[in-house]
Amino acid sequence: MNIGHILDEFDQKIMEHLESDGRMAFSAIAEAVDVSNTMVHQRIAKMLQSGLLVGFKPVLDEKKLGYDWASFTGLTLDRDYNSAAIIEALQAIPEVTECYYVTGEFTLFVRITARDHAHMRSILYEQIDHIPGIAKTHSIMELGCAFRRNVQMRG
Repeated sequence: MNIGHILDEFDQKIMEHLESDGRMAFSAIAEAVDVSNTMVHQRIAKMLQSGLLVGFKPVLDEKKLGYDWASFTGLTLDRDYNSAAIIEALQAIPEVTECYYVTGEFTLFVRITARDHAHMRSILYEQIDHIPGIAKTHSIMELGCAFRRNVQMRG
């Protein structure tokens, strides 16, 4: 689907400014895009209401919070149809920050943050491995994030 069918030129410009600075005042966006402040408010409200824009959240620097380790861990389940209960159990572990359904060797892929290797081992062996229905885990350690961004909105 072409993004131009979802967002018009003004929406795209508004989103570009929010992408570069999520705390940018709507009045500053209006000035930069050369539209009224009211139009910016209305457009953002419409994107929130439609679910296209899902909110504004802070992005935390995990390293500064003392979480120096992260892994991407594939989960093989005993039965894929048990995934809802397993996902609920994973949500109860604060260090599991993302969870995806995937194809291929695994059913789920999670991102885990930890303070150090002992903390990571504890999360994997004392928490995740004890969730009923998880048959096997396979972890790849993250060595740093080269970049992270939203999907590009160019049509």
